[in-house]
Amino acid sequence: MKHLSIVIIFFSLLVSPIVGAQTAELPFKGGEWLRFKVKYGVFNASIATMAVNEEMYNGEKVFHAVGKGATTGLARIFFKVDDTYESYFGITDGKPRLFIRNIYEGGYTKYLKMYFNHTSNKVKINNVENGNITEINFQPGLQDVISAFYALRHHPNIENMKVGGQISMDMIFDDDEVYKFKLKLLGREKVKTHFGTVNTLKFCPLVQDGRVFKEEESITMWITDDKNKVPVKLKASLRVGSLVAELDGFNNLKNDTNLKKKK
Repeated sequence: MKHLSIVIIFFSLLVSPIVGAQTAELPFKGGEWLRFKVKYGVFNASIATMAVNEEMYNGEKVFHAVGKGATTGLARIFFKVDDTYESYFGITDGKPRLFIRNIYEGGYTKYLKMYFNHTSNKVKINNVENGNITEINFQPGLQDVISAFYALRHHPNIENMKVGGQISMDMIFDDDEVYKFKLKLLGREKVKTHFGTVNTLKFCPLVQDGRVFKEEESITMWITDDKNKVPVKLKASLRVGSLVAELDGFNNLKNDTNLKKKK
């Protein structure tokens, strides 16, 4: 379960590439909470959650979103993982102000704080563990992986994407570089979930093969084809084994949904 953070990162990649355009009516609200059950092979190995609330940051009301991933049960005994990703981003512009990555994965740790200046297009990165501070230039539109999760959900053109169409974006979640990812729409599909059968949009993020994934198109993701645009399923073929994440709980969705809560 070394790559549990894949769940958080790639749910975010799903909704990150088309940022910038926004609608007046956001498809989410403070208090929204999502939980995903993650299977590695045949094992129910971990839980990942995403939550967003309204808070104050530097005198400005912003959204504070938190993504967490942790191994559970026997998997935690053999390989303990506790990952936390946080983003403070603007309510009106969706741009990240502060991103925090604090992870523990089987003894490997990283604790970063990234401060974004969208006037100078620079991000200051503080490695809390060793005290190193670096600065990276970026092009307008840069998102961290958590702010990106919410950016696409209020993009007005997602419904008009054509099957096979690709989009790309710049994203940052580590301290050494800005990453460019591409995303391809595969189509629409009815998917069985823990909350009934729902209409979904099916996406494939194009990833770098060879290190973690078997090939470039190793991940498939499904999000609800409604106003909420909630991820319900992810499948990934890794170099060793496979990973499946499914929506296991939710609360405070802003819009009506066909997802029926479990009794």
